[in-house]
Amino acid sequence: MIAVLLTLLPLLLLILAAYRGVSVILFAPIAAMLAVLLYDPALVPAVFSGVYMERMVGFLQLYLPVFLLGALFGKLIEVSGFSAALVAAFARAGAPVRVIPTIVFTAALLTYGGVSLFVVVFAIYPFAAEMFRHAGIPKRLMPATVALGAFTFTMDSLPGTPQIQNIIPTSFFGTTTWAAPVLGLIGAAFILTCGLAYLETARRAALRRGEGYGAAHRNEPEPVDATNLPGPLVAILPLVIVAAVNFALTRLIPHAYPASVAAALPGQAAPVRVELKSVVAIWSVEAALIAGCVSVAVLAWSRMLPRAAEASRAAVGGALLASVNTASEYGFGAVIAALPGFLVVRDALRAIPNPLVNEAVSISGLAAVTGSASGGLSIALAALGSSIRQSGHAAGVPDAVLHRVAAMASGGLDTLPHNGAVITLLAVTGLTHRQAYRDIFALTLIKSAAVLVVIAVYYATGLV
Repeated sequence: MIAVLLTLLPLLLLILAAYRGVSVILFAPIAAMLAVLLYDPALVPAVFSGVYMERMVGFLQLYLPVFLLGALFGKLIEVSGFSAALVAAFARAGAPVRVIPTIVFTAALLTYGGVSLFVVVFAIYPFAAEMFRHAGIPKRLMPATVALGAFTFTMDSLPGTPQIQNIIPTSFFGTTTWAAPVLGLIGAAFILTCGLAYLETARRAALRRGEGYGAAHRNEPEPVDATNLPGPLVAILPLVIVAAVNFALTRLIPHAYPASVAAALPGQAAPVRVELKSVVAIWSVEAALIAGCVSVAVLAWSRMLPRAAEASRAAVGGALLASVNTASEYGFGAVIAALPGFLVVRDALRAIPNPLVNEAVSISGLAAVTGSASGGLSIALAALGSSIRQSGHAAGVPDAVLHRVAAMASGGLDTLPHNGAVITLLAVTGLTHRQAYRDIFALTLIKSAAVLVVIAVYYATGLV
């Protein structure tokens, strides 16, 4: 029990630090080394260099290009006016009863098209505020509306989504981003249906109480200038290109390369070898995002060019911050997973006989602790991935199902109050946790329930 408490203490400190706004990049290694210090002070230098830094750099080796390309694509979509054009097109078709679905579907389209959810928040807020104000819908419902579109089913449920939460499991299970498409669509439909029903119920309850948009809000945006924007068909084309290229290459690359890819270079003593199954999804998404960036440049060259340098700097800065944040949590998780206290927890989790429920509980718990879907997913799979896969195979569960459950479980309890995306969303909209978090938490519960629904559907029908 003491070993478990000594392992949980650094986890609790990491939560507190994140909630207080302390950089995870700075505090994660401190917390990790504190855990080692409490176990055996003599091991601190070796564990820092041989475990923490090795795992952190290994994560960046795999995923840094995805973060960079995703951030660049998102900024190009923004500065080209394509994101504003899509939001404006949906807004023109909106009415008071359709405002919430309009915002949800627009955010979902952008996120599924490869735009970072952080970029989506900034891009959609001015239009969402104008539509909510015009329709008399309480502003406190806006963060939950944006979160439903950007933080839930398009992040990890829909097959093929290029968000990092759907990419991380591919390297552990040898799958692609299109793993278990039927189960993913069922989970997405459950989340979307229940989420829209909840938000509509909340809107109608506010209407009966006579609650309007509200006054004296902070960070209110300027009225949106929807003139001189690109046409919506042009604006949506780069998103379609990303999805199409990702889908095509996921299927073409395994036929174009052998299972073990070797590259012989004159300056290398031995050929560089890469196992194809661990990188197919990553290569496909990277190529798709490159194609998306090129398509934006071709379609909106004159609009994009004046802000291209600024956009690239912002994209690189944002990508480095996001990727190193997640990599720091990954290294932290690797250290914690090596300590006796975590081994006790791992053995306790193994007492859950069902491999999918075990996987969902483990990943959801760690995502809740870290306040990060990608961080919790990385930690859980680094520590438990091999045992989860072995128990899944023993029970006859395909890797694709393990992938989809892992991805969806990461995006459930991650959106607790200390989650970085939640804090950003509330800051951008000028609202507080007290005003708006209750409705976000309702979506958190719906998202968590969707994982259990998907597991139940798989066992009841065998659908993948």
